[in-house]
Amino acid sequence: MRLEGKVAFISGGSRGMGAEETRLFVKEGAKVAIGDVLHETGNQLAAEINATSNGQALFLPLDVTSETQWQQAITATIQVFGNLDILVNNAGIGGSGTVEHATIEQWDRVLNINAKGVFLGTKTAIPEMRKNGSGSIINISSQLGLVGVDSSSAQYQASKGAVRIFTKAAAIQYASEGIRVNSVHPGPIVTPMTEDSRLDANKHGVTVSRVPMGRYGRPKEIAYGVLFLASDESAFMTGSELVIDGGWTAQ
Repeated sequence: MRLEGKVAFISGGSRGMGAEETRLFVKEGAKVAIGDVLHETGNQLAAEINATSNGQALFLPLDVTSETQWQQAITATIQVFGNLDILVNNAGIGGSGTVEHATIEQWDRVLNINAKGVFLGTKTAIPEMRKNGSGSIINISSQLGLVGVDSSSAQYQASKGAVRIFTKAAAIQYASEGIRVNSVHPGPIVTPMTEDSRLDANKHGVTVSRVPMGRYGRPKEIAYGVLFLASDESAFMTGSELVIDGGWTAQ
């Protein structure tokens, strides 16, 4: 198993890509702490995993914009599982509207969750990983953290671009301590966050037309990429971008 004996924390791990990452990590031998604001969904997923043979998961309430809640969640993970090897900063939200129609409140909410949340998670995890002398942090960005598009909000794209560069800065700062930091850039994926646009025939058509492979990606296709970065197979990778977008950014 590719993560045997490792402990992982996944923010936004209750549904969508996060839930697929959680299930795959457990399948590959990891103990997983799930941090999320979706308490019922998170507890259900943890119970599902714990009911399986050798599955070990823990749900912890987490608002990723709160430094206190991050500290409490990581502390609880250490208390239950003993250490921390992997952090997946997966939690995020979308946004809508053009620059001139976006409100300050909309801008702040998206940047706080998508960018500040990654900063706080990374900041909180590093001291625990330092104790191990190693660690892998995977930050979920987007193909829209690499290129712009007219059909998504500026605040969403700005937040995902921030995650990309933050990842590189953290990677350089902590490489000498054996802590790796990489980013993943999914294209459009079948998740609850994209449900409304997928149900709108016009929006769905526009999105698919921009993907050379002609479809939305599946959460598991992202989870396998995250698994690679979490595992020792990617031991010489840090500050890198893993793009899983069906060819969107190849154009």
